[in-house]
Amino acid sequence: MKQTVYTASPESQQIHVWRLNSEGTLTLVQVVDVPGQVQPMVVSPDKRYLYVGVRPEFRVIAYRIAPDDGALTYVAEAPLPGSPTHISTDHSGRFLFSASYNAGSVSVVRLDDGIPGETVDVVEGLEGCHSSNISPDNRTLWVPALKQDRICLFTLADDGNLTAQDPAEVTTVEGAGPRHMAFHPNQRFAYCVNELNSSVDVWQLSDPHGKIECVQTLDMMPADFVGTRWAADIHITPDGRHLYTCDRTSSTLTIFSVSEDGSVLAVEGFQTTETQPRGFNIDNRGKFLIAAGQKSHHIALYEIAGAQGLLTEKGRYAVGQGPMWVVVNAF
Repeated sequence: MKQTVYTASPESQQIHVWRLNSEGTLTLVQVVDVPGQVQPMVVSPDKRYLYVGVRPEFRVIAYRIAPDDGALTYVAEAPLPGSPTHISTDHSGRFLFSASYNAGSVSVVRLDDGIPGETVDVVEGLEGCHSSNISPDNRTLWVPALKQDRICLFTLADDGNLTAQDPAEVTTVEGAGPRHMAFHPNQRFAYCVNELNSSVDVWQLSDPHGKIECVQTLDMMPADFVGTRWAADIHITPDGRHLYTCDRTSSTLTIFSVSEDGSVLAVEGFQTTETQPRGFNIDNRGKFLIAAGQKSHHIALYEIAGAQGLLTEKGRYAVGQGPMWVVVNAF
């Protein structure tokens, strides 16, 4: 398995392309100058394209991924109705979703053989919309509205339109600020990191088109933490055994173990990381975690080891200015 790591640095308008080997070493393959401040990124389900959200001229740019070394070649772009805060695709690769915090909306862009085209739907009224997360069955789009302390639920139609489900939302505690999400591989549980109180909610998907229940809320900060809580990102290992979150104020990665059925999290430890970790990701083998320091202008690579999933730093690499996003592609 070949693995490539992509890091987005909006301040220098660059994407760095890295080859990740089995020993946990990164080798720089390419630096791409992007026409705008590149922030969110996602790889297409077929691994052929990297999609990136750009501002201040709001659009999504598609880059073709070279099958030999993961290098990028510009292919096409399409306008977006709002500033892209987070982008994702459905599992079939037919639609791209763009969540816009400033516009308070989520939009759906049609993908024609991987190429972004027309916007087929826009849902507004989602204050602080921070991500769009398609369920494992490819039917339900979970859209956290941070300023409203709710996650809105939409059914994705075959034509790409979104329809509010029944129930149309689930709510967090007041002031939590739901932000990013991850799904357990068994498709029975979802996890949401809350930005404003740095907690994690566990949602049981016993019936994703009916009853959805929060079965656990867990603090992700050390007991002695004093300061403003400012959580950012969340990811789970491919085997579902370990979950990780990051907090920007403390520059900390929190390590959770996940129960066998996915219903219960337990804090296993904390890892100090790069300054202001806005984004991180996990490789496709579940062996390594790569964290980006928005204020350190570096990324750090950690090995995931042991029953607790604790982290050991393997290397540190300079990237562009203000790195915010990390994605990993395997081919």
